[in-house]
Amino acid sequence: MCMTCSVSDLGAGAPPERNWKGIVIALLVILGVCSLITLSVILLTPGTELAGSDSKLTVEDLFKPEFVVHDPEAKWINDSEVIYRNRDGHVIKFNILTNETDIVLTNTTFVNFNVAKYSVSPDLKYVLFAYDVKQVSSSYFPVWELDPPEVLNSVLQYAEWGVQGQQLIYIFENNIYYQSDVKSNSLRLTSSGKEGVIFNGIADWLYEEEILQSHVAHWWSPDGERLAFLVLNDTLVPNMALPRFTGSSYPKGKQYPYPKAGQPNPTVKLYVVNLYGPTHTQELTPPDSLKIREHYVAMVKWISKTKTTVRWMSRAQNVSILTVCDTTTGACVKRHEETSELWLSKQNQEPVFSRDGSRFFLTVPVKQGGRGEFHHIAMFTTQFRADQNEVRHLTSGNWEVTKILAYDESNDNIYFLSTEGSPRRRQLFSVKTVGLFPRHCLTCELNKAHCLFFNAEINPSNQHILLHCKGKLVAKLDANSDKLNNSLLKAALKIKRIQMTDFRTIQIEHFGKTDTFRYLLFFGDHDGSPGGQAVSDRFILDWDSVLVSSDNIIVARLDGRGSGFLGQRVLHEVHQRLGTVEVQDQISAVEYMLTFPYIDRTRIGVFGRGYGAYITLMMLKSTDSLLKCSVAMSPVTDWKLYVFMKYKFSVIMDLAALPRDDSSGILLTHFPMLLSANVHFQHTAELIKNLVKVGANYSMQIYPDEGHFLSQRSRLHLFASLTSFYRECLKEEILPLPDDDEEEEE
Repeated sequence: MCMTCSVSDLGAGAPPERNWKGIVIALLVILGVCSLITLSVILLTPGTELAGSDSKLTVEDLFKPEFVVHDPEAKWINDSEVIYRNRDGHVIKFNILTNETDIVLTNTTFVNFNVAKYSVSPDLKYVLFAYDVKQVSSSYFPVWELDPPEVLNSVLQYAEWGVQGQQLIYIFENNIYYQSDVKSNSLRLTSSGKEGVIFNGIADWLYEEEILQSHVAHWWSPDGERLAFLVLNDTLVPNMALPRFTGSSYPKGKQYPYPKAGQPNPTVKLYVVNLYGPTHTQELTPPDSLKIREHYVAMVKWISKTKTTVRWMSRAQNVSILTVCDTTTGACVKRHEETSELWLSKQNQEPVFSRDGSRFFLTVPVKQGGRGEFHHIAMFTTQFRADQNEVRHLTSGNWEVTKILAYDESNDNIYFLSTEGSPRRRQLFSVKTVGLFPRHCLTCELNKAHCLFFNAEINPSNQHILLHCKGKLVAKLDANSDKLNNSLLKAALKIKRIQMTDFRTIQIEHFGKTDTFRYLLFFGDHDGSPGGQAVSDRFILDWDSVLVSSDNIIVARLDGRGSGFLGQRVLHEVHQRLGTVEVQDQISAVEYMLTFPYIDRTRIGVFGRGYGAYITLMMLKSTDSLLKCSVAMSPVTDWKLYVFMKYKFSVIMDLAALPRDDSSGILLTHFPMLLSANVHFQHTAELIKNLVKVGANYSMQIYPDEGHFLSQRSRLHLFASLTSFYRECLKEEILPLPDDDEEEEE
């Protein structure tokens, strides 16, 4: 369900007793919305448990409130005010200049309606609530005025405030509706929407999962007068069937467009509609070189009231063109083109423009000697023609710029996040755009021993930054407050037997290259596709933490070839070689671990999900009795069955070559997803058929009719099943002692 409510009716009240104190560093206001505390769970050898710990972590602990990281979802609402939700559930407005706080919304409303999501209008007078959320391709359901008269008995797919006052848009039946305020009549902006075929302003499966990484496919202009939106046409895209097995006498099915290898992709068009005055819709034209080819719109960002920047990309993702488009005429001018013989990464990054649009900043691959290319900041300045730029590189080194945050023109500073110092970390830096480009780390000395992984959000005037600590310890707003600093989690972890992380970099001589991995391993958690990162200083508390704490099991993760944030050379090693070099690296890492005397070579396990499950199965196929216990969760088994994206493949898994050894246990887990099924059940079905054919020892676990994320009840069951499986499979076999009578006879 979704509804709009007046904030004044929902419990705005007096401010809390305490005022928050800012920690000011340079121009930064460091807010304790840095939401995560870490005691990283990795290494346990006899006698290494933490001082003062007196109990072991359990699966049930992971679902207790005190073990859940509190994310206040803080965001800027203007240049000096932040809105967030505290641990008590109240929505709070905090003024960084006056240190004053106000309760905007009390927690009682959230409890009464069992609210799943909320959003406050820009004028802070109304709030959108999402509740009774169903497992369909929508975020909200209709209640109250968000039900246009021409739409009957249809679910509301999306609702969102605009950027001014009480502007509101929502989507029914793949069509966009607009209201200038909550009490005005609705205006239908599109009429071509058709379920499963034509998508206006909302993403289809491909764009949500693989291109935009969001179901939102529309963008407000900064003044709220225009709205850019995609129109996705899936007419030629073959459908994938998703059955729903429970809740009725006969199973029901849902069809959704899913383009596999060699099949047509959705066509895409980008429009801008004028919301003030007579409604006028203008199409933005793609570059000539991509008009007649299958292509994607990978990024859209407004850079002024009438101009947007758009990234267009070829289907093979080896050509990318960044344009600036005039939304009044639809004309787009090329500002930057990037090509690759392999594939292009980071194509959803947003460039940062100067106020007049004459220069912009973007990360591009830059060669760094023998280590290959790393993404660094380049400044592009328009010359005599709009499609010609002078390029100046502002950063360099064997590390990656992960995100450009903002350009402060007054001080000629670029603020960005990077891995400088270690690929595991994310620190906040600034760099001058003039002179010798000296860099300055703004967070390296902040909680140095406790937080090495940050995200950040800068305010509109580029004077203050919200820092979100995702590493070991949270910065506090107030030393006397426990509302935002996760003190409950910190206290809970102190009494549990949680182990510290040890990082090592090893030289795998067989490949003649250096790969970084997390030490140590009895089973590796392979869940990242190419470009992902398993080894970082980010906080993790998951089901494998229970095994470390309670079962003396050592966990390791490896970032080998194909991993992200180690440079393009390492990333591109898997091109046309999926399931080969990264599997070799994982096996080499296991063999390296076996050189340690405290590793039992007869009890090695491995775990993976999705792409990682594919690697897990390839490890089984490539080794002889090295792995005793294996879990493959929603595994990819044939890339021809998967959506065809940028990774060219030449290796298809030979399922008949999987091991027959009855001593090796294989647990398959799969939840046929009602939504966003990247790896559908067809993969697992093919695997089961071949496991039966070769007589493999396996067990199966299915979670039917679950959504993109498992429900808490299913997650609890899954975690308990995984820990029980590994405990049983990895337990030490104790040989029976000789009978006393037999010894006497001898």
